[in-house]
Amino acid sequence: MSRKRQKEKADKAPAEDEASKNAGPTPNEKLPAQTFDEYQCSGNVKIDFPGLCSLLKMKNIPTVSAKQPASSTPETEGGGREAEVKRKWSNLRDRLRKQMRLEQITKSGAAAGYRSILKAPKQCLQVELENEDPHSAKNLKVSGWKVNEQIARVLQKMLLSLSKLQSLHRFWQAGLTDRMVISLMNTISLCSNLRAVKLEGNPLPERSYHLLLSEDSVLTHLSLRNNRIGDEDARLIGLALSTTRSANKNLLSLNLAFNSIGDAGATHIAQGLRLNRALLFLSLSNNQIGDSGASHLAAILGEFALTHEEVVERRKMLLERRQSSSLRVDSDQPADQLPSVASSTSLSVSKGDSKGKKKETSKKDEKPAAYKENPKSNKKSSDNKASQSKGGKQGGKEKQLSAQEDKSSTDLNEGESLEKVNPLLDQSVQHRDGDLILPGNRTLTSLNLAGNRITEKSLPLFLTSLEMQGEGGGLRRLCLQRNRFPPECECYVKIKQLMALTDPLEKNNSEQTEEEEQGA
Repeated sequence: MSRKRQKEKADKAPAEDEASKNAGPTPNEKLPAQTFDEYQCSGNVKIDFPGLCSLLKMKNIPTVSAKQPASSTPETEGGGREAEVKRKWSNLRDRLRKQMRLEQITKSGAAAGYRSILKAPKQCLQVELENEDPHSAKNLKVSGWKVNEQIARVLQKMLLSLSKLQSLHRFWQAGLTDRMVISLMNTISLCSNLRAVKLEGNPLPERSYHLLLSEDSVLTHLSLRNNRIGDEDARLIGLALSTTRSANKNLLSLNLAFNSIGDAGATHIAQGLRLNRALLFLSLSNNQIGDSGASHLAAILGEFALTHEEVVERRKMLLERRQSSSLRVDSDQPADQLPSVASSTSLSVSKGDSKGKKKETSKKDEKPAAYKENPKSNKKSSDNKASQSKGGKQGGKEKQLSAQEDKSSTDLNEGESLEKVNPLLDQSVQHRDGDLILPGNRTLTSLNLAGNRITEKSLPLFLTSLEMQGEGGGLRRLCLQRNRFPPECECYVKIKQLMALTDPLEKNNSEQTEEEEQGA
């Protein structure tokens, strides 16, 4: 009997499978994803990453290591605060030791020695969680292994599902290409909380780094250390920071340490800082910047005169804003408040009197009419007047034009209190000796130039700019260690004394921290 039952069960099984296939899945049942595009990410990296890699038929799939935050106990919250501080200092010390070792190897050019000293880690995607929830990934880290096109596709697809992801931390020597960086930038713009990227040890032949800090970039922190960034790359980065018409408004910190930026590159970056009013921290440590590049960086910290291009752009913007505001006023004015037309009797009575006045009014209106018809010619003429000798009628007209610009810029700024105003339209622009003077970049608070080729020649320029800034905001930290001047240099001592009054880390220390010296 038992044999017959087993045979009947065996015969029924294929029939049930056939029926279930024809009937389709139940409402609560999900079919497994058949392709990469059909896969729905869950937000759990330990599940999604290997799952997506397998759908691409990858053979060697990197492992995933998820690190949970240390559990908070009463000891760590209260009496154990001392132990927490010690732990942080220990981690910082280990990190600085690795950076010092890397600096020594970078200077000697012994890349092979670096691989032998520090063993290449396994292919492991490191995930830092915000809490115990596996869906709370806040940081992804790739260090020392190559990211190919397939892994890049997997990461880009996963990023959109990681709602709590805040940073892509240290993609160190990941072998990213220009194409990968462009795709990564497009994906980052769609992520809700991702604002920090560390892309280090990844030279790009097509110089796509500047795309990471374009005008529409959402990144607030960007590190591009050790990427062999040269002067041409710095030119593109400077243009991304600001031009007369556009500027990055989100980036707060930019790390360009351990690159190949020289005087020309530093000049380009200084040009980008002229009209940038977002960047707070800039590191150019361990590059090849000399006195020429340093002098341009020092110049934008203090007052500087607007160039001809900037003056022309300022006048264009003032004219555009004035026209748009007048159109807005006209559209808001109700019909019953329009000027009433005079009656025919009044016109006939005053006809004789008006004849004599028409000539006078026409003469007065000739210049404004000509200005409206051909504003470009008036701009050229006003620029020519600025270059001529002062005094006389031309000097008076120039002053009148300057006063009009001041009034219009003041009116515009009053109506744009909730909007970031272009520095060219700032009320603080002053007229002095025929030039338009801007107070300088008072937004940048930290500038690291340690480990370059700066001599005593450019130090007075920094000192003058710092003294000019005074107490009205501006630079709070200036790192100039390990350059080509003695530490006991008189001008450098004065700079350190001046910084000690503003730098919170310098108030009780005569030397900068080790982290600054290593270009962190």
